[in-house]
Amino acid sequence: MTWNNDEVQKLQGYFQRTFGLKTLQVRTRPKAADSLELLKDGEFLGTIYKDDEDGDISYNLTMSILDIDLEEAA
Repeated sequence: MTWNNDEVQKLQGYFQRTFGLKTLQVRTRPKAADSLELLKDGEFLGTIYKDDEDGDISYNLTMSILDIDLEEAA
């Protein structure tokens, strides 16, 4: 799957508006063309996948949260 720059920029704008964080960045993955990375201040947050089934396009964000991250947030 290929990602065009316009699509990457639209997704980045969506995440920045949705979460109210201008420091969120969406970029292509160096070794995996099937997905994008979501980062905050350069730190990896999750992976974005594109689902193009029957012409209906949707995007899925997969985000892993470590238990130590939860302890730091409490």
